[in-house]
Amino acid sequence: MQKRIFVAATRQNDGKTTISLGLIKAFRKRFNKVGFIKPIGQRYVFDHGYKVDEDSVLIEKVCGMRCSIKDMSPIAINKGFTENYIKRGDHRKLVDSIISSFERIAKRKDLVVIEGTGHAGVGSVFDLSNARVANLLDAKVILVTAGGIGKPIDEIELNMALFEKEGVDVIGVIINKVLESKYKKVKDMLKLGFKRKGIDVLGVIPYTPKLSNPTIQNIIEETNLKLISKKAGIANVVRNIFIGAMEPQAALEFIETDSLLITPGDREDIIKIVLTAHLLKKPKRKISIAGIILTGNIVPNEKIMRLIENADIPVLLSKEHTYKAASEIYDLVVKIRPQDKEKTRIAENLVKNYVDVGRILEKIKQGRK
Repeated sequence: MQKRIFVAATRQNDGKTTISLGLIKAFRKRFNKVGFIKPIGQRYVFDHGYKVDEDSVLIEKVCGMRCSIKDMSPIAINKGFTENYIKRGDHRKLVDSIISSFERIAKRKDLVVIEGTGHAGVGSVFDLSNARVANLLDAKVILVTAGGIGKPIDEIELNMALFEKEGVDVIGVIINKVLESKYKKVKDMLKLGFKRKGIDVLGVIPYTPKLSNPTIQNIIEETNLKLISKKAGIANVVRNIFIGAMEPQAALEFIETDSLLITPGDREDIIKIVLTAHLLKKPKRKISIAGIILTGNIVPNEKIMRLIENADIPVLLSKEHTYKAASEIYDLVVKIRPQDKEKTRIAENLVKNYVDVGRILEKIKQGRK
């Protein structure tokens, strides 16, 4: 019998795609044909002329899926979708679209990974919550939540209630993004806490900063910031964010490796001293600049811009004041892109090393509770 697993989460950005990607890689070592579908997507891109969820594009390219990208992402939620549905939506049409796409994806597959969107209730507004879609596709569910102790247990209980209401079997949980310094304590406590509730812990994954670090290219794609320098350096990874709003000499104490400097465009004093430190690259300080965001829609004089470009530092321009621009960067949702080979390799290894894939397969084979 064909196996189906629905990867859901307690919130957005808990790591469903990372885990789905890692599971597909792991399952392929056990099965010849593994499929993937994200029935409902909230963040879409255009691919082959279709509006499709960006996570489906990632899986298609990274895992080399040989099926229609449109079937991998049958419903992409665009602007106005919800309002239109409330006014005159055709629920049967949405259901038929999901089922027909799934049937084509699942044809001659040994196992299909189905990725949800947001928490269990997302999609309820158009009568297709994650829980209902899992029921519709007759799939067992793994719930993904983020690290901590009390919060994951509370959130899993809340989300499980909706899956249970729909008659869906939740086979266990994966706890993601657990701080390295608290890993053993959190793992032990969560296993004990979930055991008391009869819930299997299928994996505990440590927080990996590299997966959350954006590149300059990510920032350009996800914001309205304008690249005003050459394209050199847009693949730079940002590991630290630094707001330049103090005396120039004091600024050096706050800059670390791969820092993104956010500063008003008229703070040429800050820009000069940071640029000098970057170019000198003193071993003891390990200072390097991944990029610069100039705020207030102010561009420094041509000489300063030329110096920055000669150092291959990408420069972005923001119309906003410094605090608002910085807040936008801090709130940025970093998604894995098909070209992020290191991140995809990390995702694969995290599932391989920290998730009990064998146990998942055992639970899928078992009958309903």
